[in-house]
This record gives sequence, C-alpha cells and structure tokens, in this order.
Amino acid sequence: MSPPADRPRVALFVTCLVDLFRPSVGFAAVKLLEDAGCTVEVPAGQSCCGQPAYNQGDRADTVEIARRTIEVLSGYDFVVVPSGSCAGMLRKHYPELFPAGSDDAARAREVAERTFELISFLTDVRGITGFEASLPARITYHDSCAGLRELGVKQQPRRLLESVRGLELRELPGAEICCGFGGTFCVKYPAISTRMVDDKVTDIEATGAELVLAGDLGCLMNMAGRLKRVGSKVEARHVAEVLAGMTEEPPIGGPAA
Repeated sequence: MSPPADRPRVALFVTCLVDLFRPSVGFAAVKLLEDAGCTVEVPAGQSCCGQPAYNQGDRADTVEIARRTIEVLSGYDFVVVPSGSCAGMLRKHYPELFPAGSDDAARAREVAERTFELISFLTDVRGITGFEASLPARITYHDSCAGLRELGVKQQPRRLLESVRGLELRELPGAEICCGFGGTFCVKYPAISTRMVDDKVTDIEATGAELVLAGDLGCLMNMAGRLKRVGSKVEARHVAEVLAGMTEEPPIGGPAA
C-alpha cells in the first residue's frame, strides 16, 4: 500500500446503524482512512442522513435533517460513509431536495460532490490497491443495491479483498439482487422481504463460503438475521472489518464476546 503524500481532512459520517449496532465498522473505517493517509474526524452533531423519512415521503423532516447534516459536514475536504445507501442519500438525493438556484441547493451540491462511499473513496480517490490484512476463510460478497446502482461500487471491494492473505472469494450467484432489506421496505412488505432474503440465503450457502461480506450494514443485519434463524453456520461481516484486520469482534448477529 502506497497512499499519496497529501493528507486530506476527512469527515467520517458514521451512520445510525453503525453507531447503534456495529461501532466496530466505524473504528475499522477510521483505521483504513488513516492508513490511506487521511486525517479523520467524526463531526459532533451528526445523526441520521434522513433516508427513512425520505423513503416514507416525509419531505419536510428530510429537508430539515439534510440542512443540519450539511452544516455539520461543511469545511472538510471529503465526507466518507461506510454505507452505500447513506452515501447515496447525501450524494444523489440531497441536491434534489431544495429549489434549483437556491443557496440550500448550492450547499447540498457542494457537500454531495465531496461525499464518497468508503471503499470507493479508498480505491477511486486515494488510489489504494490493498491493505496488510489476513483472514484464512472462504468468503462471498453481496452487492448492496444503493452502492451498486447509485454509486457504481462493484469491483472496488473485490480488488481490495484480493490483497487479504488467506482469503478465497467465491462469487455469489445473484450478487446484484436485493437481499430484501431496502430500508423501510422490509417493514412495509415483510412477506416479500422474507422471501427475498430466503433466496439470498440459499445462494450464499450454495457458494460453500464461511463468511458473507457487504458494504452496507442494513443488508448485513438482514442477511445475518435470516442465516441465524434458519440455522446456517455462515457468518456476516462488513468488508471494512476484514480489510482493516479487525475481526476480533463476534460476527454480526453473533454472541457477545
């Protein structure tokens, strides 16, 4: 790994799920960003990106959340998010929330242009080709919908995973098919969501992998929960934890250490 000599100031937007359910992903993101030559800060005052309200059609609350988030993230060289869905909210949807030509719209575009999903930032912006990590395991990878379709995150995690010593990647049939989480989708349409994640679990187990990775914690919690309920031995982790060599924590949905 040979990061560029410059040291940009990066705001880590932690996301609600990471903050509340899997802080180890946030710590892994900090390590990866620092190893990539960045100065990392976690701005106080950040909360939800507003995606749940946005998905429910609550535009007024979404706009208020977006204004507060834009203010909190102002002044940094980059904003980095360990989640394709939250990064997509900031990068793709924030500029659409405000009237064209308004100061709010201009500020939203400015933040959007500096916002990146974590793995995309490491590869596409910082030029990182690998990290010093090892994990002797057979793994498969699920492409989260927002990261793939809104931000073009597909080959970046696979390229970085090639550098992890002992790791064997087994491609997942239907890797680009939704796992059924979909934010509030799984709440509104539980029967459809369950069928989708059942199909995903079948595909994961067919690979013979011991571990499923992804870049979005919502998808991982959904898949991990279903894997556990059907008695599968396949574990789930965020890709950042593996790349950072921080796999001491139990897998997602596993027993507390």
